[in-house]
Amino acid sequence: MGPFARLIRIICAIFVKKIEMTQLSVNINKVATLRNARGGNQPNIIQVATDLQKFGAQGITVHPRPDERHIRYADVRELPACIHTEFNVEGNPSKAFIDLVLEVKPAQVTLVPDAPDAITSNAGWDAIREQDFLKGIIQEFKNEGIRTSIFLDPDPEQVSAALDTGTDRIELYTEAYATGYPSNPEAAIAPYIQAAQKAQELSLGLNAGHDLSLENIAYFAQNIPDLLEVSIGHALICESLYLGFENVVPMYLNKLQ
Repeated sequence: MGPFARLIRIICAIFVKKIEMTQLSVNINKVATLRNARGGNQPNIIQVATDLQKFGAQGITVHPRPDERHIRYADVRELPACIHTEFNVEGNPSKAFIDLVLEVKPAQVTLVPDAPDAITSNAGWDAIREQDFLKGIIQEFKNEGIRTSIFLDPDPEQVSAALDTGTDRIELYTEAYATGYPSNPEAAIAPYIQAAQKAQELSLGLNAGHDLSLENIAYFAQNIPDLLEVSIGHALICESLYLGFENVVPMYLNKLQ
């Protein structure tokens, strides 16, 4: 093999490595919570989303809730103008949410079965019981070219049922992993490996999120096959209070490699 061919091979390997790296989408709900606590427009959601992408974030996630206690529907409508990476909108598919997503047309919509009064997401879908309900909504989004993902507990049976809903991806709900990680990381991640292997077998795209942090993200990413994207909000915002977005985002990217 000549020098030129070797150079091309190295460049291709680097390119493939870059494509395969797990993408980081930053959930900015907590930034909106801080803004809403005082009124006005500080911190500025648009500026934060712009800066996070400048610092390396490969996506912006928002989760508007019916009471608009953090991200407002108006924010969701304004954000696409500043997002040049990927826009991911999460939420329970009420009619108002569905209409909002169809209006904004984000790159991805993640369906989450949280109750209106839930403080935060606390369970994945029962994709077996809710099969028909999810099928109709997912098809509506896919008809508009919006990639779909559904929030799921790490259960291979639920992963199999998710395939039948027509979703493009699943997002594994990682609170149990984050809770168990400090005392027994191997036991904490075991069900997630099983669920990820099932998704891989079924050619379902795989995302993950909830309570992932700088402490536990590297072990998760290293052990979960074909992890396409993580969505991280609360921990990243908390860590950034001490270290700053400009430092924390590259720290996550480094741990995801």
